[in-house]
Amino acid sequence: MRVIGTDGKQLGVMGLGDALTMARTNGVDLVEIAPTAVPPVCRLVDYGKFRYEQAKRDKESKKHQHATKVKEVQLSPKIDPHDLSVKVGHAIGFLCEDMKVKVTLKFRGREMAHTEFGFQVVQKFLAEIAAYGHPDFEPKLIGRGINVMITPLPRNKRPKGPGLTAEPGVAAPAPPPPRVEPPQRVVQVERPVHAEPAAEKPSGFTNSPFAQLEINR
Repeated sequence: MRVIGTDGKQLGVMGLGDALTMARTNGVDLVEIAPTAVPPVCRLVDYGKFRYEQAKRDKESKKHQHATKVKEVQLSPKIDPHDLSVKVGHAIGFLCEDMKVKVTLKFRGREMAHTEFGFQVVQKFLAEIAAYGHPDFEPKLIGRGINVMITPLPRNKRPKGPGLTAEPGVAAPAPPPPRVEPPQRVVQVERPVHAEPAAEKPSGFTNSPFAQLEINR
């Protein structure tokens, strides 16, 4: 077998016994990494560390596989404008998470007589999400419905979706709740009423001789 050392350099072709002896000498494990090669390739490595690095690489590779996921959005020829805006918001959220979006519009009964209205709805839908994704092909009438597949644009060529952070799949922090001012308590303060000094009652004598007399107390 061909043996690779702990530093990544090839140690040459040797027998299984020699490779195991070399692994024990270095205090590591002998791990077969290419069993189908001729001769098979083994590596001197710490097996626990090897498994950890392999799991980490697998996790990183899965992050770039979101585009293979497909989400479906269903429309109708007589869809309400508010419902259409909700569908557009859902599609933008899927595209910002690197998912493909399949748009399906179904005709019912006599609606097949005016398929042009359905195409108008689909074209309006595509115009709304044009900044986030592009159709793989022109909308097609298949059976009793219109189908089109939308692929997300590269991250550096599309705006950040509403309600999302820079990292896809991570929800934006919720805005702080509005501040509620406590109700103001109105306290009525009664002001003391100062009594007006009572007017001096005139004496019984209009021309009293004692009126100008000062009394020392």
